[in-house]
Amino acid sequence: MKEDSEVVNSYAKGFLLGALVGGAVGAITALLFAPKPGKELRDELSYRSKDLLEKGQNLFAGQEESHPGVQNDGKTQADAVVRTAREKADDLLQNAEQMLRDAKSKAQQSSNIVTDGISKIKDAASAGVEAFKQEMSNIPPHSRS
Repeated sequence: MKEDSEVVNSYAKGFLLGALVGGAVGAITALLFAPKPGKELRDELSYRSKDLLEKGQNLFAGQEESHPGVQNDGKTQADAVVRTAREKADDLLQNAEQMLRDAKSKAQQSSNIVTDGISKIKDAASAGVEAFKQEMSNIPPHSRS
């Protein structure tokens, strides 16, 4: 009979841990692919991770009464999972922000190149017009027709 209890405890721990990890990964993935500004995304991640931690704590608090030995192991594992998820989310946010800064920089460089090219084309067109005017002024008036 004791073996059945251990199997149930093992399944319960695995299920709870899987639910927490799955929820954390799903929430982080959804938030990272949502089109939101960086500040808003960070606020949302912070709120969601706190909410997830609170739900996990409440879930484990309820399990503590029915399975006192499971709670310590489960809580330790859940805390580690939440901590790791937060670290991964912070890393992803930092990487996303760096990519955004890089993209803005490259866009600015491209804009500068295009602006410079347009300026050169304008200068060349002006020089061509001036050369044409110069050539036209060198032709005698009776030869122009």
